[in-house]
Amino acid sequence: MSALIFSLPAMSLAGWQQGPASARVTLCLHGWLDNADSFLPLSVFLPELNLVAIDLPGHGKSQHRSLDAHYHFLDWIYDVATLIKTQGWQQVDVIGHSMGGMIGSVLAAVMPQMVHKLVLIDSIGLVTGEASNTAQQVRTAINHRWQSPHKQKPVYTDLQSAAVARQNQSDFDINCALVLAKRGTEACTGGLTWSADMRLRESSAYRLVQSQAKELLKDIQCPVLAVLAKDGLDMMQKARQEYQHCYPKLELIELQGGHHCHMMQPKTTADAIRQFLLS
Repeated sequence: MSALIFSLPAMSLAGWQQGPASARVTLCLHGWLDNADSFLPLSVFLPELNLVAIDLPGHGKSQHRSLDAHYHFLDWIYDVATLIKTQGWQQVDVIGHSMGGMIGSVLAAVMPQMVHKLVLIDSIGLVTGEASNTAQQVRTAINHRWQSPHKQKPVYTDLQSAAVARQNQSDFDINCALVLAKRGTEACTGGLTWSADMRLRESSAYRLVQSQAKELLKDIQCPVLAVLAKDGLDMMQKARQEYQHCYPKLELIELQGGHHCHMMQPKTTADAIRQFLLS
């Protein structure tokens, strides 16, 4: 496994590569407040793939956005498309977990020439808003931005303490929490804290409405595999009913496990991914 730093026009992104570099790039996009190492358990069972996992901006070891910027969902698509373009990669496969799957879905819709196949892990559809709630959405976002500079990150005495705190907010065991904590923490006065940008927790200033989301998904030309967890997020089960018919070429399967099934059941998840990507 090789550590990587990608230089983009506005920032640098950190990540890692594993597998035969001559093979098609399989770009791995993590979920909100996770990092590239969420794909480490999966990588053990996919040695034949050229896996490139990145920390999205503001996550893990990647740079934060500038102080005058924020983390709008659609900007993630620009970031990933710019990465693919600057690296000269030809039609990548994308594996996206949760928010990473939503990023992959929109990328495949708006830049179809960039995506060969798409795998969604406990992810389907997009998070949307109501048009009638627009004023409140913007109002909440502004208030969050005013509050962010006054918030303090939690400080932990050691890595184990940070991992326990993360485990308490998730559906995985302490070993998975340690994997994320090792990459997602940094030294600070008094011990360790999370490296993720505090602004990631701010409410979005705007969201697409459902009709826009459905129109986007209908433009996806590549084959899509959705791996949904039987005990995953309730919002994904609801999104399944709303959005599964929008993907023109969708194969959908359910696996045992929770939202982070790719970390807790990596072999089962990897077997499904291998069959889809290499067929």
